[in-house]
Amino acid sequence: MLIQINSRVSIDPAELSESFIRASGPGGQNVNKVSTAVQLRFDARRSPSLPDDVRARLEKHMTLDGIIVITAQRFRSQDRNRQDAQDRLVALIDAACVVPVRRRKTRPTLGAKMRRTDDKVHRGGIKSGRQRPKDE
Repeated sequence: MLIQINSRVSIDPAELSESFIRASGPGGQNVNKVSTAVQLRFDARRSPSLPDDVRARLEKHMTLDGIIVITAQRFRSQDRNRQDAQDRLVALIDAACVVPVRRRKTRPTLGAKMRRTDDKVHRGGIKSGRQRPKDE
């Protein structure tokens, strides 16, 4: 069954590799005995499921080999950590599917410039009123 990212992108679960490691942090004896944390690896650079534009936007999240590594250790069970890692990968890829909106350069209006200068003159007057009177 394919992992559905959005309407145009889905990933084959065979492209994901999981390894279980011991979680760090508090948890008593359970932490020392059981490997509950999951390390999810996804080779995004060689994945046939990803369009080129999405792959390019994911580049900043990849290792030098083109692999996205997600470590999940929030929960005390392997199943919940596995699901958490998959959910985080889906969210990451879904965010990369959105084309960022380019910022348009704008200029301040004449009214905004005048309000700014009037405010500066007003502030300067308030500050000059705080000075000691000059001896003549």
